[in-house]
Amino acid sequence: MGAGKALAAGFYRDVVARLVGVPHAAALVGEGSEVLGFDDSRSTDHAWGPRLHVFVAPGDVGETQRRVTQGLPETYRSYPVEFFAWQDQRVRHHVTVTTVEEWVRAELGQPVPSTLADWLGLPQQRLLQVTAGEVFHDDRGDLGRVRGQLGYFPDDVWWWIQASQWQLVARAEALPGRLAEVHDVLGVRVREADLARLLMELALVQRRRYVPYPKWLGAAFGQLDTARELDGPLGRLLSSEARETREAAAAAALEAAARQHNRLVPEHPLDPGCAPFEVGINGARRPYRVLNAGRFVEACLARVTDPGLARLLPVGAIDQLTHGSDAMVNVSTWPSRLTATYAAMLESGRNRRAEP
Repeated sequence: MGAGKALAAGFYRDVVARLVGVPHAAALVGEGSEVLGFDDSRSTDHAWGPRLHVFVAPGDVGETQRRVTQGLPETYRSYPVEFFAWQDQRVRHHVTVTTVEEWVRAELGQPVPSTLADWLGLPQQRLLQVTAGEVFHDDRGDLGRVRGQLGYFPDDVWWWIQASQWQLVARAEALPGRLAEVHDVLGVRVREADLARLLMELALVQRRRYVPYPKWLGAAFGQLDTARELDGPLGRLLSSEARETREAAAAAALEAAARQHNRLVPEHPLDPGCAPFEVGINGARRPYRVLNAGRFVEACLARVTDPGLARLLPVGAIDQLTHGSDAMVNVSTWPSRLTATYAAMLESGRNRRAEP
């Protein structure tokens, strides 16, 4: 348990639990590196201290908030209980008393998703703000139920997001080889780094893990049980000065991702080996060792059962389209706007007459 989670656990046990007085859930959830378990001493330099969410029935919110506010001490384990909140730009305590339903709506910008479009327009960081963290008490059970509902994407969305990520890989895998031919050294390194990022994100998706905002991508990737297959190749890809070493490392990383795909569908394995790049026009082939990842796109799309989603070009869910900033994820209306766009496109796909 990280320092932030340990602080919150003690704060609930030693202070807040006795103040609530009604059936409730209590958890460290929402925004913050401590929710993801990636906090360290540097994390304490801004908006840091003991904090919790307490979830009660709708009729208990006001009175519970009053009891908690009146009963909190000035400090806990030498940390001020009241400290700066960037959300409303003031100093206050950070025990939020609310209902599960209101909190989910605030964190996601919508109720619990009920359609494929809802899922496609939801930033994965928002989903982590609900499903990550630590639950210290839940005698009502409603917090556990909603976290279970949001634990990961429905299968159709999962396969379509995988297809979209493979599509990004397919567009990126041959670029370092092509740029090397024209001696664009900086361009090669930028595209190699981009390919490494795409493969790290793919690894998280393959293991049904939400991808956090960019600061913590490496930390989240490092927690995967499959990371060791990619760690070495990606390290060589990003650090070696020798172009031949990096080419071999890129091929090894691509093949590791292919093997993980085959573990997901052992009944329909694809050749996980790299080969010369197939341009796809007039039978052209180029001497860059790549996976030719388009075949993995098609394999993932074949697993999608919803006709509208199966017909939708695999351009990606919101995170794959944007790699969004905090402003896009938490402040802007882009998620809801994209959700509406996805809904219209999915409906169009479902109404389209099937090709004979």
